[in-house]
Amino acid sequence: MPDPPASAELPPKTRAQLYSVLPTPDRLDSHPDYTGKGITIAYLDSGFFPHPDLVEPSDRILAFFDVSGSGDFLDRTRKPEFWHWHGTQTSVVAAGNGTLSGGVYRSLAPDSNLVLVQVGHNGKIRDELIAAGIRWVIEHREQYNIRVLNISVGGWEESSHGSFEESEISQAAEEAVGAGLVVVAAAGNDGSAPTAPANAPSVLTVGGFITQDLSKIDNLELYNSNFGFTMDLVVKPEVIAPAAWVAAPILPNTLQQVRTDFLLEVSDLPDELLADKVRALPKEFGMPEDLGEKPPGEIREVLQKWLRRDKVVARGYQHVDGTSFAAPIVSSVVAQMLEANPDLSPAAVRQILMSTADRVRHASVLRQGCGVVNARRAVEEASRVWTPTQISELRPPRVDGDRLSFIYVNPLADSVHLVGDVNAWSLTTHPMEQILDGLWRIDIEAPTVGRYRYKFLIDGNTWVEDPANLFKQPNIYGGFDSILTIA
Repeated sequence: MPDPPASAELPPKTRAQLYSVLPTPDRLDSHPDYTGKGITIAYLDSGFFPHPDLVEPSDRILAFFDVSGSGDFLDRTRKPEFWHWHGTQTSVVAAGNGTLSGGVYRSLAPDSNLVLVQVGHNGKIRDELIAAGIRWVIEHREQYNIRVLNISVGGWEESSHGSFEESEISQAAEEAVGAGLVVVAAAGNDGSAPTAPANAPSVLTVGGFITQDLSKIDNLELYNSNFGFTMDLVVKPEVIAPAAWVAAPILPNTLQQVRTDFLLEVSDLPDELLADKVRALPKEFGMPEDLGEKPPGEIREVLQKWLRRDKVVARGYQHVDGTSFAAPIVSSVVAQMLEANPDLSPAAVRQILMSTADRVRHASVLRQGCGVVNARRAVEEASRVWTPTQISELRPPRVDGDRLSFIYVNPLADSVHLVGDVNAWSLTTHPMEQILDGLWRIDIEAPTVGRYRYKFLIDGNTWVEDPANLFKQPNIYGGFDSILTIA
């Protein structure tokens, strides 16, 4: 764990540090020079609370909009409702500055701005509210300089489980990408196929992993994320990110927050003071009434049990799990990338994240997509590689008359070859031409009607699928082939 800023005052050390988790910037080895400054991330969720990590020392919440019209509002002095919990945690995971922890449990984008969009009515989320929330963000994107939209909720209706073309949510998400927003969605947590909006082709869908130590990436334990082919033959997720042991805030002004603060304070007391303090435990804590009569060792065991039950990391923080938290971590990486290069399009962001991810050997390709998001490498690639011309040219294969053209962007490559069914998988038949720095293109005779697999061969030794093509299938070698359909 890195040292906090010199001016920061860390909370007192407690035995709860036994349950500490690695701060996300350290866990992902994120780039230290980018903090999402000047970038606004919009969040769709069931509800929100203005947490200190978002509003101190300056309030970075630019707007709050309640789609449901339930009359909810942001007020730090009020007692939160249960539906404020999820959105508060997702937004702090992405944009929190770690105020309550002296900067330790900060996010990757602690200087980013926020727009909070509540799509729940008293905690109940409806599909039409999610779709309306997405369209509200589209309408207000220029007003608040919204570049990223994080969606950690999903649709419930039958239409959300089918083709993205049948889902109002997924259609709205596709519209958002078309309007220039990078849309990041949680894959889901039951191991089934992703549903809306995570099934939308242009949405960056994020699955999860559990392991904290990424130096042992080949032994990474995957989370039970949703994955697989959508009904539109799009493979999801694109990348995976931490979905367990993620530090997030305990909701302020709640019984849980008061109880955990009290237990942390009591845990640090010497044995001679412990019993008297425990006897003063408020009854609403729900702990054993005779706890103060127990021996000190037994008292401490009970206190630690309750701290573990509340997943306490430090004063004001607990660890959480689910792809709901993997998605905002990726959103914070995207904010860093856009700070480094504001000209990046959603397609360029997508390609960079997918091409720089680290695939986990011996793990299911379908479950991990392109692999573990590499926060530092993605930001470095965004800052040094992409030009407006490259970004504008990025596209899937396109048929024009009797010609079929492919585009690929890789400024670090010395050679690129198109290899696939169109040339019987010849390694040399179709070299691509570098038409400007890092922009590779080839035009070939359009094949007959059918479905074709293909990949790009980089420098004669590295195989990659086409990151601009959303359609792909697993191959027998443990990777993916891009899929081209000629109708």
